[in-house]
Amino acid sequence: MNKPRISIIVAIDEKRGIGKRNDLLVKIPEDFKRMKELTSGHAIIMGRKTFESIGHVLPNRTNIIITRDIHFTIEGAIVCSSLEEGLEKAKGGPGDDEIFIFGGRQIFQESLEKGLVDRLYLTVVKGDYGADTFFPEYEQFGFTNSIEKVERKADGYQYTFITLEK
Repeated sequence: MNKPRISIIVAIDEKRGIGKRNDLLVKIPEDFKRMKELTSGHAIIMGRKTFESIGHVLPNRTNIIITRDIHFTIEGAIVCSSLEEGLEKAKGGPGDDEIFIFGGRQIFQESLEKGLVDRLYLTVVKGDYGADTFFPEYEQFGFTNSIEKVERKADGYQYTFITLEK
């Protein structure tokens, strides 16, 4: 088996904000559509708070939830106690050629610091939306090779889809 690509998918504002009061900063239909197209058929790994902010298992994906709560269970999801365990559970499953880190901040930070991430799928939204949760400074982890940059304007937002690799 080949090593799967580990990717982060996230929407950030110009100050790298990703959330406010355990919710997304912005909700852009085209961004949701892109996320669904990229992640469908693959495993998505997220922390418990991110899962709870979504409120349900996302269909057509292997949902893996990381939590320290040993009693936490969700029908239709795999619950793990560490990022490494989550990655191991994703390997060998459907769509394991690419595994997505889906949030939140702690999971993003840990995966970047441990050098696990190969690709970033960013949606960079123009403006500052008053976030209380931020995405790490990804440039320091060597993500300088831009393989896609598409500027958009819709639903009252200006944003850019950017795909980066090391």
